[in-house]
Amino acid sequence: MHCGRGPQPGGRRKTMTLPCVFVLCLLSAVALGYKQGDKVTLYVNKVGPYHNPQETYHFYTLPVCRPDKVHHKSLSLGEVLDGDRMAESLYQISFRENVQKKTLCQLTLSDNQVDQLREAIEELYYFEFVLDDIPIWGFVGYIEESGFLPHSHKVGLWTHLDFNIEYNGDSVIFANVSVKDVKPVPLEDGAGAAAGGVGVGGGGLTVTYSYSVRWFESPLPHARRAERLRDHSFFPKTLEIHWLSIINSLVLVVLLLGFVIIILMRVLKNDFARYNVEEEAGSDDLDQGDNGWKIIHTDVFRFPPYKSLLCAVLGVGAQFLTLATGIIVMALLGMFNVHHHGAINSAAIVLYALTSCVSGYVSCSFYTQINGKRWVWNIILTSTLFSAPLFLTWSVVNSVHWWSGSTQALPATTVLLLLGAWVLVGFPLTVIGGIVGKNRAGGFQAPCRTRNIARQIPAQPWYKHAAVHMAIGGFLPFSAISVELYYIFATVWGREHYTLYGILLCVFAILLSVGACISVALTYFLLSGEDYRWWWRSVLSTGSTGLFIFIYSVFYYRNRSSMSGPVQSTEFFGYSLLTALVFSLMLGSVSFWASLAFIRYIYRSLKMD
Repeated sequence: MHCGRGPQPGGRRKTMTLPCVFVLCLLSAVALGYKQGDKVTLYVNKVGPYHNPQETYHFYTLPVCRPDKVHHKSLSLGEVLDGDRMAESLYQISFRENVQKKTLCQLTLSDNQVDQLREAIEELYYFEFVLDDIPIWGFVGYIEESGFLPHSHKVGLWTHLDFNIEYNGDSVIFANVSVKDVKPVPLEDGAGAAAGGVGVGGGGLTVTYSYSVRWFESPLPHARRAERLRDHSFFPKTLEIHWLSIINSLVLVVLLLGFVIIILMRVLKNDFARYNVEEEAGSDDLDQGDNGWKIIHTDVFRFPPYKSLLCAVLGVGAQFLTLATGIIVMALLGMFNVHHHGAINSAAIVLYALTSCVSGYVSCSFYTQINGKRWVWNIILTSTLFSAPLFLTWSVVNSVHWWSGSTQALPATTVLLLLGAWVLVGFPLTVIGGIVGKNRAGGFQAPCRTRNIARQIPAQPWYKHAAVHMAIGGFLPFSAISVELYYIFATVWGREHYTLYGILLCVFAILLSVGACISVALTYFLLSGEDYRWWWRSVLSTGSTGLFIFIYSVFYYRNRSSMSGPVQSTEFFGYSLLTALVFSLMLGSVSFWASLAFIRYIYRSLKMD
């Protein structure tokens, strides 16, 4: 099976198919090889504002040189989701053959077309080409602001591009474009002097596009060409190994673990000793203020309201926990290459569909354990708990992209493919997982019996209210990942290629550990106040981390990025809300299971009648 790693004869390449996401990086890259003089196809891809990464348009929407009939390259699902729309260009590039200022085409631009180019240049439009799976970036034009009095505003169009291509043996290693020794064509109002390949004719502006190609030998082998792209990028590089973030997170984890294991366990040891002595002495006065968690032993395992929704949250949270772990492990195995656009997107979609069985199994299994009867409704709720908000958000975002003509708007065929993946794979697997979970579910295994009449809950001090617990339980896990979150946002909403997957795995483990520790501590404080409503509280306390992540996304949009406009804003805030929901579900599930294990442990350790 060919996964699009090496060049095909004549420079043509097959497209990476969906199953290749799981295979292509288990094997080292093997180039099939070019011969001198073979055609190396250059694809034009997209253009867009530099500061709005998700606002992209097809390159041929600009008045540029284009073939009479545009031939598009067949793309993978991940590339389409990434907004790629590759098409063959007029550039004639042959392997290891230099070209010196060859004319590409001559265009006569109307006033509207000149205004379109001028507006694109003023918005800092950049273009993306692709040569042998290597992205090539450059700006459409040149803009210069100088002086205050008199003020000077110059706008120029790059009509000549120098392609610098590196090769090793019979394979392409790296490519970029340069305008170092090129003079831009002025596009100011009234420009028309015959200079720099520009002339006036027929009431329009005549522009001559040209290009040069230079080949350079490189010592870097084909298998390591990703390093060349990573080290030399058109966009500014800011992602480095950030040890301060890791040390900060590790210190926080050590402190929290020390609090839970040392302080909390010492308190519990004293509680166990006192309660067991009182039990042997026949004492009935068990209400001991902050240490009164034993008195609610007949209510602590009373099943909560909205059982189906709670189980759906736990199931979908377990699914995203599995999905996130799978993505990180695949990245550590080297299955995502910077030369393959959208590989992570494709893998995420496939894993989301395949891990649907996890959500169905966990949700329906626990729902059956807590005496849930409407298991069919539980499966439907589980399958739509995330997919429904996702579809609603995508519909709004995609409509905005379609209205603006952006390449981020998905074609109808891709929409049908994604819908088919959910209908034919995701939903059936959820049902199968739910049926298996229902049939294999045992008893709830509560160490204490629950009485029929619920105990009255005493008034709680302000610091034990749900809002306070949510603030504490959400802020501490967020603080553990806040620095790393910036780099993730810079990757998703910026131009960076994230490659520090080992560090990401450490931070992910730290996040889960902090969430579990905080949940256990807050649950103990809740029970010590004789409040047995811990079921939903344990989910919401750490699940509120998603709220802090969304607040951070607003801060990032306003203070750390230069994004603007309705297209970029709609996509950013829409998917930021979904990201916050994913973190809430995932951390809420982790914190619930940690609290449940803790409660079972402390009540199992007591001597009960």
